[in-house]
Amino acid sequence: MGKIITLNGNGAIAEAIRQIKPDVVAAYPITPSTAIVQYVAQFVADGLLDCEFVCPESEHSAMSMCIGAAAGGGRVVTATASQGLALMWELLYIAAGLRLPILAGIASRALSAPINIHGDHSDSIGARDAGWIQIFSENSQEAYDNFIQAAKISEDFDVRTPAMVMIDGFITSHSTENVIVEDDKDVEEFVGEFKPLYPLLDVEKPVTLGSIDFTNYYFEHKRNQIEGIENSRRVILKVADEYERKFGRKYGFFELYKIDDAEIAVVLMGSAAGTGKEVVDELREKGEKAGLIKIRVYRPFPYRELQDVLKNIKAIAVLDRLMSPGAYGAPLFTEVRSAVYDLKKRPKIINYIYGLGGRDIAPDHFKQVFSDLEKLKLNRYKGDVVNYLNLRG
Repeated sequence: MGKIITLNGNGAIAEAIRQIKPDVVAAYPITPSTAIVQYVAQFVADGLLDCEFVCPESEHSAMSMCIGAAAGGGRVVTATASQGLALMWELLYIAAGLRLPILAGIASRALSAPINIHGDHSDSIGARDAGWIQIFSENSQEAYDNFIQAAKISEDFDVRTPAMVMIDGFITSHSTENVIVEDDKDVEEFVGEFKPLYPLLDVEKPVTLGSIDFTNYYFEHKRNQIEGIENSRRVILKVADEYERKFGRKYGFFELYKIDDAEIAVVLMGSAAGTGKEVVDELREKGEKAGLIKIRVYRPFPYRELQDVLKNIKAIAVLDRLMSPGAYGAPLFTEVRSAVYDLKKRPKIINYIYGLGGRDIAPDHFKQVFSDLEKLKLNRYKGDVVNYLNLRG
């Protein structure tokens, strides 16, 4: 039976790591994810976690060690943020290409320059095409639940794809709240024993990894890689259903908040959803048909499921906590806009870039967005398609 423990987001992910019992944790500390690694190191020192804990000289080396340990046949975990994740970049593609189910806890943070240690989604969304499953968390409870589910999803034999679980840097990583932590044995039973497919340490069945693959078969192998993340669509929902039956908390590709009869809605990811829900409640009391959709799974992107939800909404604002220089809108906006393109009756859709480098998004900012959506719904909106929220000048 679970118990309520006071944890911040980093602590919640560290608890999940302890309970899924990895064989190897390789990580290099970087703000604001350092505490994940610190907690894990303490678990190992106190005898609460029996694993090989390695702190190499950089994040590039950490992910290299993760790849080696996972190829050897172990359940492997890392944690990082910002420039640390960027330094892992070339290895992220190798982990995904080799179909190694490595897990990463990411305290999402701005990328330099200028130097900024606060939260936005530039680092994690920057890795969107590396081939990893990406799951975003609104709070510490979701971070804990998502990490446990990520282990079961990525290790499924039909998936075998690495997964990263995101929390917003400082906003969630360092905010303390009550978290239901399940019994160790229950989590162990839920995740199950890790069974490697082709471990290098099985000397009776030698295999080769990392071989050259030029024009003859590279294309076919990359296409094969997509099967894993595409299969994860089914597995993500299956695991969520099993999690709800065992622990009582429900998850899916996204969370719908007062969306059934909504005429206007915001779509976003991460911690800002809590503020958005407060504003939706306030608007509902005034009779306005407002709603919110919080994306939980960004990769694979649930475009079919979103089409079903968005087809009856008249005006949508997509809020991105990052920018994509030179693009027509930020990444979540372009995903959502592409998803609704095939609808016979498309909703009107605009984009807001917000919260870069940890800039606040307050209730008044959401009220401004919903006010614009009311105008957009009635064809009275005179603003731009791509906008910046709470930006001076």
